[in-house]
Amino acid sequence: MPWNNQSGGGPWGGGNNSGGPWDQGPRGGPSGGPQGTPPDLEEIIRRGQDRLRRVLPGGGGPNPAMIGLIAIAVLGLWLFKSVYTVQPDQLAVELRFGKPKNQLSEPGLHFHWWPIETVEKASIAERLMDIGEVRGGTSSGLMLSGDQNIVDVKFSVAYQVADPAAYLFNVDEPDEMLRQVAESAMREVVGRRPAQDIFRDDREGIAQGVRETIQTTMEEYDAGLDINALSIEDAAPPREVADAFDEVQRAEQDEDRFVEEANQYSNQQLGQARGEAAEIREAAAAYKNRVVLEAQGEAQRFVSVYEEYAKAPEVTRKRLFLETMETVLRGSNKVIVGQGSGQGVIPYLPLPELRNQQPAQASVGRGAAGTQNGVQTQGGNN
Repeated sequence: MPWNNQSGGGPWGGGNNSGGPWDQGPRGGPSGGPQGTPPDLEEIIRRGQDRLRRVLPGGGGPNPAMIGLIAIAVLGLWLFKSVYTVQPDQLAVELRFGKPKNQLSEPGLHFHWWPIETVEKASIAERLMDIGEVRGGTSSGLMLSGDQNIVDVKFSVAYQVADPAAYLFNVDEPDEMLRQVAESAMREVVGRRPAQDIFRDDREGIAQGVRETIQTTMEEYDAGLDINALSIEDAAPPREVADAFDEVQRAEQDEDRFVEEANQYSNQQLGQARGEAAEIREAAAAYKNRVVLEAQGEAQRFVSVYEEYAKAPEVTRKRLFLETMETVLRGSNKVIVGQGSGQGVIPYLPLPELRNQQPAQASVGRGAAGTQNGVQTQGGNN
């Protein structure tokens, strides 16, 4: 049969008086008030205070022990803040009401009156800053050389803090300022030189000039930094024109090789020519010495002959005559017939045959019969 809403039951058997699960109103809140009343915030706070008083000794009133504990905690905090340690690679500067003191704190344990005084520490260890890395897709080392070429320079700067007070208080972000000054100095020096100097010819000179420029600029800013060294790690053309620069480099290397070969050939020929010239000079000097010595010997011989002549003129005159005749008649074609070669008979001399036989006799030797000292004599009855 159909459900009758007026019957006081319903499908769950409850009417208006008994009520179903949806007929009950909201229950009482935490405060225990009547149903439907929201919780009282002041009551919650009051109960929390009551619980805190029960936990604290003495019911939450003034307690000397508690005050002592608080004082000890405050004193410990003050001591903790007042004592500080400076590491071996650090120096510290104390500030009184924000103004730095003149003296520096060395490595070790130190005390200052906190919070009236504070302390700032600076590391004095050497640092290395690399400049020229790629940032945001572009290299920060791209710069223009003196001959209108673009070069990509990567270099590093080694520096350290020399004056901690100046480093901490004179310049805002001194490390970043050093980076900007280094880039500017490198651009300035490279911009006054050709690209070959930064590529290979004078890297050391460029590095020294950039280091001096950076040091001078940092001293003008009173940044408290010392530049210990600057090293050019790499210098190359941009990637877009690297092939063209490589071709130029190879051409220059070929040029240097050809020049070296030409110098080697020139030195070889020059050395050979010098050797030949020295040989000719030595030969001429030897010939000169020989001629001079021969002349001196001949002169000495004539002097010796004259001295002998002066001692015995007749003997010397006869000897000279004989030697002269020997020299004259040695190559002459003559026949000498001595006295007594024949008696009453006219001797016959076969002169043509004698002339023909003379060369043969000369080949046999001058010691043949009838020949003495180059003079041929004919005697007897021929």
